[in-house]
Amino acid sequence: MSQAHVWTGRPLQPAALAVLEGLATVSVSSVGERSDWYAEASTADAIIVAGETFVTGEVMDRIGPRLRIIARTGIGVDRIDLDAATHRGIMVVNTPDGPTESTAEHTIALLLNLCKRVMTGDRILRSGSPFPALTELIPGLEVSGAVLGLVGLGRIGSRVAAIARVLGMKVLAFDPFIAPGRASSLGVELVPSLVELLPLANVVSLHCPSTPETYHIMNAETLNLMPRGSYLINVARGALIDEAALLEALRSGHLAGAALDVFDPEPPITNHPLFTLPNTICTPHVGSYTAASLLRMQVMACDQIASALRGERPSNLVNVLVWGHQRA
Repeated sequence: MSQAHVWTGRPLQPAALAVLEGLATVSVSSVGERSDWYAEASTADAIIVAGETFVTGEVMDRIGPRLRIIARTGIGVDRIDLDAATHRGIMVVNTPDGPTESTAEHTIALLLNLCKRVMTGDRILRSGSPFPALTELIPGLEVSGAVLGLVGLGRIGSRVAAIARVLGMKVLAFDPFIAPGRASSLGVELVPSLVELLPLANVVSLHCPSTPETYHIMNAETLNLMPRGSYLINVARGALIDEAALLEALRSGHLAGAALDVFDPEPPITNHPLFTLPNTICTPHVGSYTAASLLRMQVMACDQIASALRGERPSNLVNVLVWGHQRA
């Protein structure tokens, strides 16, 4: 029996390759995932893609009828057309547990950096300006005793809550899909709505998926609900924030600062005005980019592919309606 073929945009580590041993041969793209890689993948039964790669119905058709599994290393599948995949009998799987720890740590790193104004001080000294008098600087925020408002209390939001509580923060959350008992077990107080959460928080951190319902969930109206001098963090998806409204809130001083790891569109323009403001921290979507997280996500993606190749239902099948109608 011939082995299946798995195409990947990036080299797989030995532990991930070991999962597919005896089941599939693996080829690594020579052009990456931002070029015309579809011809390379035309003989693939499965492809492994990262979060910045769009896989539309047209892409699926260009790859060809052999494709039956799309594996996403990470959580968000907003750049994969799930309806198109289901219509074509293609299974879409992801690795929701892989990036949790690294992304949560990145959130906390941004939070402390913002509140303690680390980047502000660093920029002053690197610019060649004289050592500033403290009276020339805006005081930071002591996080112990401050209120952190989480929009989303899933895997990453829950881990952020745990770390924040160790720092002495009071954690509130809005998440209509989380049971009160689950929040209580995390030491988190659930708030019934976003409009009730925002005025209560010194720092707001976004941890919800990008859906039509969450598009621009942070806009001029909701940003204005945040207390003057508060902070906003987004390591989830760029489409959650109306960037024009955020710019206005930052320039006016209503928000003391914002830290962003994601943008809309992505990649953003190189001279984006958010990059030049003194009260922003911007990182290039690297929240989950650690050695440990990369290894976990690769192994988990290969585990999902292996299950599908063996005829088993993958545990992280995203488009569940495809099951029973998938391509053979």
